[in-house]
Amino acid sequence: MKPSAQRAGAPVPNWPAWGELPGSGFLHRLQVPALRSGGDAAMAFDARTSFMSPEIGPGKSPGSTLGHGTLPGVIGESAAMREVFRVTRQVAPSRACVLIVGETGTGKELIARAVHDLSPRSTGPYIRVNCGALTESLLESELFGHVKGSFTGAVDNRTGRFEAAHTGSIFLDEINSTSPKLQVKLLRVLQEGEFERVGDNNTKKVDTRIIAATNRDLLEEISSGRFREDLYYRLNVVPIYLPPLRSRREDIEPLVLFFLNRYADQNRREMRRVHPEAMRRLQDHDWPGNVRELQNYIERAVILGSGAELLVEHLPPQLRGEQEPRPVRQRGGLDFPSLTVELVRQGIGLAGVHANDLHERIVGQVERELIRQVLQMCDRIQIKAAARLGINRNTLHKKLAEYRLDDAGSRTSGAWRNGVGGGATDPPNRGTDPTSIGSRPVDVDPLPPQEEN
Repeated sequence: MKPSAQRAGAPVPNWPAWGELPGSGFLHRLQVPALRSGGDAAMAFDARTSFMSPEIGPGKSPGSTLGHGTLPGVIGESAAMREVFRVTRQVAPSRACVLIVGETGTGKELIARAVHDLSPRSTGPYIRVNCGALTESLLESELFGHVKGSFTGAVDNRTGRFEAAHTGSIFLDEINSTSPKLQVKLLRVLQEGEFERVGDNNTKKVDTRIIAATNRDLLEEISSGRFREDLYYRLNVVPIYLPPLRSRREDIEPLVLFFLNRYADQNRREMRRVHPEAMRRLQDHDWPGNVRELQNYIERAVILGSGAELLVEHLPPQLRGEQEPRPVRQRGGLDFPSLTVELVRQGIGLAGVHANDLHERIVGQVERELIRQVLQMCDRIQIKAAARLGINRNTLHKKLAEYRLDDAGSRTSGAWRNGVGGGATDPPNRGTDPTSIGSRPVDVDPLPPQEEN
């Protein structure tokens, strides 16, 4: 029976976030259309028709009714999420290790579960371990087990999580939290499929697929000496980058409507619609806590609100403009589209609300830095740089003059970058002879300039 056909006010199971169905091992994608209510000027977003489609019946595979371009159950129609779906489906049938990278609250555990459920190991055990929740000694015992008397409190033999995950998958969340000593043992399991319990000399062999996740840039952790480089390359066979919610804003509406209907059913409330202004504010928020933060806000609104529609007054102060929103903590390891979104967001913010030259300030600065770096890579030989940039030499000459790279080659973006344009730090519009960069001459092709593309 579809949830939309349930008796009004009937309790529903407490499904985990993002639409996972208990017992199925799969997650089901939701279709969430918006319904118009009233005239053209008033459009409410209605969650009552935002449930699973088609119906899943006995003997029918939860993934059998879904298109191959989607992932069972994870809500998302954005290009970034479609890429996540594609990579997840492609890697799931293999034996390869998977490293899931994403900020807190983006749904890394859901993707890990999907990798297991879509794999030939789906009938085997799926074991989850949060590496950041335990101390080094407790985590070692948790993962590999121990024998009686191996340490104080070890009153009996204990099987570790790796043994419990034999023929299945083990999900190691916050893998960056493991100590160097533990990383050595993990590396051995990855390479040899064997280990010893704590306090034991007998070697045990397991056939377990490892799926790891982190919200940190492991390359930075390697540089700082906190993570082993060899373990990183063993784990990072197939990376899956989960974008933050702020870089896939088109997915906010279906997530809002799903959580709204879910918590309205659980709490027997009539709130099924979202006022357009409330939806706009939800879509404009940067969501430093990602989907988990969105989920909590919707649950709070349903519980503390009244009426059939979620209004702006039901949202927390930072979304109503009464309190400064918490800034997004920048971490490394983001995918290129997410970095682009964040760069543009910061550029717009620094430019101010009255700026009317955003294209020149943001796009022009990025273009300048791109040309500067490519020139350095090509030993400042313009014909090579133009080929790498995909533009002709005449265009490059003009860009060098426009961005004053002809007399500032040894200078980085400097104060201009810090100010994102404006005032005395703006780059001059036109330069002088583009045949020299810094104190080093640049190879200028003696051929006549080509026509611009």
